[in-house]
Amino acid sequence: MTKVDRKTKQNPKLVQSKLKDGRASLALEYYLGRSETPVLDENGRPELYHSGAMRGKPKYKIKHLRKREALNLYIFSTPRNRQERARNKATLELAEKIRFEREQEFLENREGYRFRKETESDFLKYFRQHCDNELYTKAVRSTFRTAYHRLLGFLKSTPRYQTHTSVLRMELITPEMVTGLTNYLKKVGKGEGAHKSYYMFRTVILHAIEDCIMKKNPCKGIIIQRDTNTLKKEILTLAEIKKLAATRYETEDTAVQRAFLFCCFTGMRWCDLVRLTYGNIDYSARLLRFNQKKTEGRSAHSGVTIPLSATLLKLIGKPSTPDAGSETIFKITCDKSTANDRLQKWVKIAGINKKITWHCARHSFAVNVLGGGANIKTVASLMGHSSIKMTEKYLHVIDRQKQEAINSLGDLEF
Repeated sequence: MTKVDRKTKQNPKLVQSKLKDGRASLALEYYLGRSETPVLDENGRPELYHSGAMRGKPKYKIKHLRKREALNLYIFSTPRNRQERARNKATLELAEKIRFEREQEFLENREGYRFRKETESDFLKYFRQHCDNELYTKAVRSTFRTAYHRLLGFLKSTPRYQTHTSVLRMELITPEMVTGLTNYLKKVGKGEGAHKSYYMFRTVILHAIEDCIMKKNPCKGIIIQRDTNTLKKEILTLAEIKKLAATRYETEDTAVQRAFLFCCFTGMRWCDLVRLTYGNIDYSARLLRFNQKKTEGRSAHSGVTIPLSATLLKLIGKPSTPDAGSETIFKITCDKSTANDRLQKWVKIAGINKKITWHCARHSFAVNVLGGGANIKTVASLMGHSSIKMTEKYLHVIDRQKQEAINSLGDLEF
């Protein structure tokens, strides 16, 4: 029999009444409080307790006050097939949306939830101010925007919040909602994405509390654990990289392709690649020298030196004039998002069934050189890591690949 989920703290609750035709009608039950009436004896005097902790105190008759609101929605009490179960699910989701709306209205009327201005109480608008705040770096604003769009994705995918995708009042952000958001982020986030998005969301919450437009911290005690030893992005093997290099098609972007292959053989990040000039190349010593944008001015390990192989020198090419040291090496005309789209198209045409983004090149480089026998300290230096702990996560990938290789041999009966 289909039953509604009755949570004791909800007010109103969603309740059902069984009908003779095999259906159940849905309604909302509000708890309005209770009334206390003194219990009187036959002489009209208050009756008293004669024992226990209440001894000597008057007795009261307690009446709990409730009211019901019919929703004119019906479910099958005992669904007999897939269609009836699907209909029940859709009806219950609609009923829950109505219940949640009524709960907010009831709280406002009963407890006086009011904020100074609608603009101040709109968490989404407050969040967007962080996305556009020029005091943050471009990278931080981008991370705020990613977190904001994932919050919108959560609201749109959760029935009880679907009516709040334009305006989300501060008081609607409860620990229950935050828990739901963290579960959503872990489903849609890749690698460190879930942790980063939640960190930015929590930052906005703390700022709202500091600005006195939110009373309590709904994120208190709710965290997303980081597994630093797990690498969740896809890895391209050397064979797959060679397969990519050999794949050609009509509308290809050779600048993007050349740059990506270069990153696969150097471990360079996108932000460093796009500002690389021929002035960073020492052709006589066959070396590439550059400072990492991510840690420049903040770490002694910001500077990176990479020996250049014949393949890398071929990918780099020569400047248009001998003295053009400031000339950009990889003349990519699109942004990172578009480059990722073109990259994924290339991967698909090559017949590689993996979700590949630009940062996968960096991870692929680390795994491939470590798998080839390189010393972990050497790899840490090539990648600009300040500690080998940052590089050790790639060893776990190699260990997993070894285990998969052994398991692929199958069972043997002896």
